[in-house]
Amino acid sequence: MSNVLPKNDLVAFVAAEAGVTKAQAQAVLDALGPVIRTNTANGYIVPLPGLGRFSEKERAARTGRNPRTGADVEIAAARVLNFKVSKPSKP
Repeated sequence: MSNVLPKNDLVAFVAAEAGVTKAQAQAVLDALGPVIRTNTANGYIVPLPGLGRFSEKERAARTGRNPRTGADVEIAAARVLNFKVSKPSKP
């Protein structure tokens, strides 16, 4: 049994919680990824209240190892999406 929540179930839960149609919830969820990627690439921090915040950070170049041959491999520097979880709210 998988522990991954199917997208259709997520859409249904969001629609019920927000009091909107499933189509509206689906549209919002589909738009969320591109909005986060675009804005973090432009230097913004994108908060999701009660969940966390997305930002982009620089990953330094480093030397890795090919697991099959054991040879050293240079891994280039990259900008990556970062997510920091919010602190839990106090009861």
